[in-house]
Amino acid sequence: MNRKYSLYLLIFAMVILISIGLVMLASTSAYATDGMAQNYKGLRQQGMWLGLGIGVCVVMAMIDYHQLKRWFWPIFIGTCVLLALCYVPGIGREINGERRWIDAGLVGLSWLRFQPSELGKVVTIIAVAFYFDRLAEMNGNLMKNAKPLEKKFLPGFVYPGVLAAVPALLILFEKDLGSAATLFAVVLAMLFIAGSNWFWLSSVFVAGAGALAAMVIMIPNRARRFLAIADLEAFKADEGLQQWRALLALGSGGVWGLGLGNGREKMFYMPYAHTDFIFPMIGEELGAIGTLSVVFMFVLFTVAAFAIAMNAPDRFGMLLGSGIAALIAIEAALNIGVTTATLPNTGLPLPFVSYGGSSMLCTLMAVGILINIYRQGIDPTEPDPKKVTVRRKRVTPRV
Repeated sequence: MNRKYSLYLLIFAMVILISIGLVMLASTSAYATDGMAQNYKGLRQQGMWLGLGIGVCVVMAMIDYHQLKRWFWPIFIGTCVLLALCYVPGIGREINGERRWIDAGLVGLSWLRFQPSELGKVVTIIAVAFYFDRLAEMNGNLMKNAKPLEKKFLPGFVYPGVLAAVPALLILFEKDLGSAATLFAVVLAMLFIAGSNWFWLSSVFVAGAGALAAMVIMIPNRARRFLAIADLEAFKADEGLQQWRALLALGSGGVWGLGLGNGREKMFYMPYAHTDFIFPMIGEELGAIGTLSVVFMFVLFTVAAFAIAMNAPDRFGMLLGSGIAALIAIEAALNIGVTTATLPNTGLPLPFVSYGGSSMLCTLMAVGILINIYRQGIDPTEPDPKKVTVRRKRVTPRV
């Protein structure tokens, strides 16, 4: 993709996705059972978070992304503290047996909840990019023909894995298995792009899958979610309820949909229709045309984001942009996989579309970083000024 079009396509796809999300939120939240229906409370709160997110996006687009290296350790430690606060009684809030949120009621903002795991994903991407940027500097001091450090076991695999594991484990112990699995996939993608050894990457993938299976077996309700995928009919009254209703919604929408606002599943049949399961609501009201448009916008956004990352001026920008692109693409793929009953229910939102202030704020912050990488990027169609040779005119002396 031509670099000069990548930013326009990125913003275009993002605006379309946010617009679809707001329209569907207005349609679905009218029947929400968690207080969001009253005077379009959910839509108003999402609009507030969107406005705040746009402001953060603009600020991050103006700040040189290299400043993230300068302030990395305070950012990283501060994020880990926020994740740990979820476990503190009176500050951390437990919903459905999961402690993912920080309650701002202590400072008089009882309506405000923040999910630190959303910030933790972005900061982990910064951490891995920061580490490999430092590793590249160390590579410059190696002897000629020496093996690059990223190909070695400890510096190229273990050390960045340990750095990423700190926020990932804090997220996992919040019982947020979906976010932890997403982070695991994103870090693996970044290690692959950074040039880590294939053998160790494939080994940790197998080990991670084994650990996930063990955790699922040890937690009964997680195991039932996996079993529900194999037989939704048998689990449609409990763990498989949302996915069962999601398939009904997608099927009843057909190609063109029932029409905006005419969906039936949102009418107290589908739990959390305005959050994690908004994708089937799009299918029911806007049909396959609507859902395929959403998928296409995510593909367009991902391609544009990777194009920006690949034209970054340095290794830090390339890895940072690639990690952000991978994060949004993987989250979208997992959400769509869950809502089409292809994957077990994980509780992940659909980026830009689902109701959720923390997700919207942190995703827009990540987009702001991408925009700044674009602003400092290299245009491959323009000649490198360092390599341009000036052809001198031959002057014939006058006789």
